Amino acid sequence: MPFKGIITPLITPFARGGEVDWRAWRQVIEFQIAQGVHGIIAGGTTGEYYALSDDERVAQFREAKAVARGRIPVFGGVGALRGEQSVGMAKAAREAGLDGILLPAPPYSLPAADELAAHCMRVGRAAGLPVMLYNFPARTGADMNPDFLRRIVREKNFRAIKESSGGIERLHLLAREFSSISLSCGADDQALEFFAWGAESWVCAAANGLPQEVVALYEACAVRGDFALGRKIMSALLPMMTLLENGGKFIQCVKCLCELAGVPGGNPRLPLRPMSARLRRDTKKTAATLKAEMTKIKGLQARKKSAAR
Repeated sequence: MPFKGIITPLITPFARGGEVDWRAWRQVIEFQIAQGVHGIIAGGTTGEYYALSDDERVAQFREAKAVARGRIPVFGGVGALRGEQSVGMAKAAREAGLDGILLPAPPYSLPAADELAAHCMRVGRAAGLPVMLYNFPARTGADMNPDFLRRIVREKNFRAIKESSGGIERLHLLAREFSSISLSCGADDQALEFFAWGAESWVCAAANGLPQEVVALYEACAVRGDFALGRKIMSALLPMMTLLENGGKFIQCVKCLCELAGVPGGNPRLPLRPMSARLRRDTKKTAATLKAEMTKIKGLQARKKSAAR
């Protein structure tokens, strides 16, 4: 299963002139690998794919694969308004030697379940790679409903679904009725619940700047099954996840977290604008509190291990 563990949808750093800063982007990738994440995605929503040209997106696929050098899996986001564009991105991902693709519904067209299934199968076949579906109806306007899922699970290369609807009933539906497709957390403030229901991965934007913290939650819950520890870690993470989910400046906050971690983040590309000084202060304060809480948790765990010897 290529879709396992913490998978980071990479940010895209931009230079002052607005162009992609490729040197900074290579630093972002090296940082992720050094911090122990299990996979990376080039061209996801967190990477502002909608603001990139097709040439820039394809260049990201190639560059990410070259920088990773087989150390971790590299996936490509292939979302697009037009079906032909998604097919082209899928082919580019295959040609770049990527390990799989992330496939959302095309926004604005509002396809019915059968239409969306036909689109996804066409893109998946063009890629010839493992596919992680991406359900985010708040962004795309189209829900990957049970009718869609019953059609799509027939395809062998559809391996996982990133569920970002935010509805806990969707988590229950996927875990109970569609267990043949691997569950991936796409709602950062529900990560603990996803792992409790058997999620094998977490596509976590916050991992751009907080990789060690989110890896710690994955290892506690999904690897060791220690949900008592997992609850402590999630409790520490929740204020930051809430800020990201409800602050209205998701990309800007994630890029700020990168800068706090010593990784180039910079400003987003238009139409998004830089974050306010107040939100930057709130993000820094929340991050500092999270770091302090994680230090306490690590200390308690170390004392427990010592006492057990």
